[in-house]
Amino acid sequence: MNHWLMKSEPDAFSIDDLKRKKREAWDGVRNYQARNFMRDGMRVGDPVFFYHSNCAVPGIVGIAEVATDAYPDPSQFDPKSRYFDPGSSRDKPRWMLVDVKFVKKLKRTISLDELKNDPALADMPLLRKGNRLSVMPVDAAHWKYILALE
Repeated sequence: MNHWLMKSEPDAFSIDDLKRKKREAWDGVRNYQARNFMRDGMRVGDPVFFYHSNCAVPGIVGIAEVATDAYPDPSQFDPKSRYFDPGSSRDKPRWMLVDVKFVKKLKRTISLDELKNDPALADMPLLRKGNRLSVMPVDAAHWKYILALE
């Protein structure tokens, strides 16, 4: 089992939105490394930290679970979508997604500042300078440690 962190801007899609919908396609990923994590690493049942980004207090706000294997992101084929990619084709799709399902909302936000200031998490990919990936792996030891912070 792998562990993951997926970022979403709460104005676009929040943990409360996922709680209400119960399950959602994680569309619009347009970074090759993040796509590769979904395509090659994620498996049904893998746990996911749901992370709010680009907001007043960025941080981990909930837990989701990978609900499907990766499949082509349909938005890449829709010329009306902001995620349209004219270089992608149905027989050779460039972009993939997975569905995620709601597991729980944390009792509190575990903020980015709190994570950054914890020496036990110093080598966590999320905290590396310049890392802006929306999908990234989380080491099993970091996963367990962060859960204990709640």
